[in-house]
Amino acid sequence: MSNYTPASSILFLDIETAPAAPGYDKLPEHWQELWNLKAEQIRRERNLPEATAAEVYDRAGIYAEFGKVVCIVAGVVVKNPDGRRALRLKAFAGHDEKQLLSDFAELLRSRYSRPGTFLCAHNGKEFDFPFLGRRMLVHGIALPPALDVAGKKPWETSFIDTMELWKFGDRKSFTSLNVLAALFGIPSPKDDIDGSMIHHVYWQENDLERIAKYCGKDVATLAQVYLKITGEEIIEEELIGEV
Repeated sequence: MSNYTPASSILFLDIETAPAAPGYDKLPEHWQELWNLKAEQIRRERNLPEATAAEVYDRAGIYAEFGKVVCIVAGVVVKNPDGRRALRLKAFAGHDEKQLLSDFAELLRSRYSRPGTFLCAHNGKEFDFPFLGRRMLVHGIALPPALDVAGKKPWETSFIDTMELWKFGDRKSFTSLNVLAALFGIPSPKDDIDGSMIHHVYWQENDLERIAKYCGKDVATLAQVYLKITGEEIIEEELIGEV
C-alpha cells in the first residue's frame, strides 16, 4: 500500500510574484534605503560587485518583504462521470493583492482546513507557502489553518513539496519542475515565459492573463509530476481545464 497522499485530497498550487513597484526609482525614499541594504546581500551572493541597487531590483519579487503576489492558480484532481480523472484549475489574479489573497484564503478555510487535506507546490516549503503567509499578514488577513504553522513540527503541517519528494533526503539537491517534467515525459510548462519575465510582463505589459495562463501550466505540470512520483497514470491533456 502506497504511503503517498491521494491526489484527490490535495490542492495543487503555484504563485507568481512581482516587485512591489515598477522600478527602483518608483519606491518611496525609505523603501529605497531598505532595498539598498538588501541589494548589498544580493550582490555578494550573486557575485555582482558592480551592480547597482536599481539594476538588481528585478529580483525584488522573490522576497515577500519587497514583492507582491499577482497570481495564484489552484488545481484539484476530480473524477469525471465516465470514471476518468480530470484536473480543474482556478486562477486568482489581479492588481489588488489584498483582495486576491483574501479570496484564496477563503478557499483554503472553506475546503482545505479539515484533517486529511493538503497543499502541494514545487519548492513550496521554501517559497510559495511562506510567501503567501507573509503577504497575508502584511494585509491583516487571518491565516487559514493550512498556512497557520506557528509552533507546528514539520510533519504536523499539511504541506507537500514535490521537490522534497524528489530529493529522497538529499539536502543539497535542487531540481526544477521543468527538469522533472522532461524526465517524466510531461510537456514542458516553459513554452511562453518563465519566472524571470514576470516583472516585465506584469509592470510593462500589464498582461495578467498571460501570467495566469503560464501559472496554470505550471500547476498542471506539478499535478502530473506528483502523479508520476506516486506511481500513478498522468491525466490526459484534454481533461485539464479551468473550473
